[in-house]
Amino acid sequence: MRFLGINAVFHDPAAALVVDGEIVAAAEEERFSRRKHGKRPVPFSAWELPELAAAWCLAEAGLRPEDLDAVAYSYDPALVREEHAAPWEDLRTTYATRAPDFLATALPGLDPAQVRFVPHHVAHAASAGLAAPYEECAVLVCDGRGEAVSHLAGHYRDGELTTLAAQELPHSLGLMYEDVTEHLGFLRSSDEYKVMALASYGTPRHLDVLRELVTTTGDGGFRIEPIDWGGFAKRLDMGETWTADHADLAASVQARLEEVLLELAFWLHERTGARRLAMAGGVALNCVANTRLVAEGPFEDVWVQPAAGDSGTALGGALHLSQAHGEPVAPMRGADLGRRWSEGELAAWLDVARVPYSRPEDLAGEVARALNDDLIVAWFQGRSEYGPRALGHRSLLAHPGFARNTERLNDVKGREQFRPIAPMVLESRAAEIFGRGPMPSPYMLFVHDVRPEWRDRIPAVVHVDGTARIQTVSQEKDPLLAATLARFEELSGLPVVVNTSLNTAGRPMVDSPRDALECFGSSPVDVLVIGPFVVRRAAT
Repeated sequence: MRFLGINAVFHDPAAALVVDGEIVAAAEEERFSRRKHGKRPVPFSAWELPELAAAWCLAEAGLRPEDLDAVAYSYDPALVREEHAAPWEDLRTTYATRAPDFLATALPGLDPAQVRFVPHHVAHAASAGLAAPYEECAVLVCDGRGEAVSHLAGHYRDGELTTLAAQELPHSLGLMYEDVTEHLGFLRSSDEYKVMALASYGTPRHLDVLRELVTTTGDGGFRIEPIDWGGFAKRLDMGETWTADHADLAASVQARLEEVLLELAFWLHERTGARRLAMAGGVALNCVANTRLVAEGPFEDVWVQPAAGDSGTALGGALHLSQAHGEPVAPMRGADLGRRWSEGELAAWLDVARVPYSRPEDLAGEVARALNDDLIVAWFQGRSEYGPRALGHRSLLAHPGFARNTERLNDVKGREQFRPIAPMVLESRAAEIFGRGPMPSPYMLFVHDVRPEWRDRIPAVVHVDGTARIQTVSQEKDPLLAATLARFEELSGLPVVVNTSLNTAGRPMVDSPRDALECFGSSPVDVLVIGPFVVRRAAT
């Protein structure tokens, strides 16, 4: 059977296709429209659908809208409660209610009666519990908000979800984090990861106060009292420079979030007895908190959906319908679920762009030599990633042995200098260099301690607190990238390279050959590796 999933109502609109229980395609609308996060998370934008992503998913599988058995829309307007409604919320609810008609217009041939409303947090839960490589697991979802709740704790057994707790609005860990994101001068529902990075520069000196304001209730839920953020640090306008007070506030909120998640995890473990935990929701993108759950929590294994934010609910909705129709769902094999191009198509793009390029016989060796020469490499290979992390398909690569490369790459991307860049390492070598976090770690969803003897050897990827958000690379799953890492170690003695997303500030990750060429042409990147081809910056 064929199920299309749609996320549209809040932010990060996306589409995903599941056929006969297998994930065939998934992509965010931003990768097509080139508009970061697809749209702003306001009620006025709820009508905007991931039309381009949905059309591509169908084309990838050779399907037409009328071939679908059902479409999952990851929000159920019937669950909205007026007492929890924000200003203009009725507009969002109206748009969501009319979504079947809107989708039929966007996808000609689709019968509106084929659209099914899947509750937002059920879609999140399915994106984790059904996609994880577990037959049975507890599932924890935390985000800003859904229809009437901000959290779900449950248990998957034989593909069936049992919901054990759900926290009603207005109490929300995600909204709390969004509030402090905005107070610190960043863009809410977009820049929360910057708060996590800033927290490493501060001390959680307000933690005792936040423990009084943010509490768990003993029944799987929590309460958040109104918080006067200005009492901790003055509000910053976007672009203003942060101070130690702002870093301390970020550290305090981050620390309390971690504690609350731990308390929720212990309650869930006690209720389920499960050995494994699957997580989704925007809060699950907080890799620092995830690592603390692994290190101090009660579960033996923790798996986090790579597209844990709202984009992942498109996949979760499709998986939920597939499972509900009696189809066994296959685990997610990787995050490379987006667009791809053949070698001929890539060559045609390079010819149209009129850029000189080569096709080296030893591509891994060519790239390793460029990295060893301290050149910045734009790396475009295979299918693009689903979710916010660059995982070796649309990446910027650099030498980790020079501390200046942190500043250099942040300059290339045009972003704040306190932002860390990440290491990529062969799965077989990771434990020698990194500790504490889980291994393997293919999706960059945990932080790991950098072992002391390695910190001076790979300074570009060591954050101020001595940690790094690593991606482990499997020889079996990504032989070209693994070979490049091995060849780089032969030259440099370092089994690690810098990996950060191939984009510039305020722009979505590169997705198409045109995007790659535009990014290469407009930023100080030295080498573009696009499929088997290499483009070098012309000498000046």
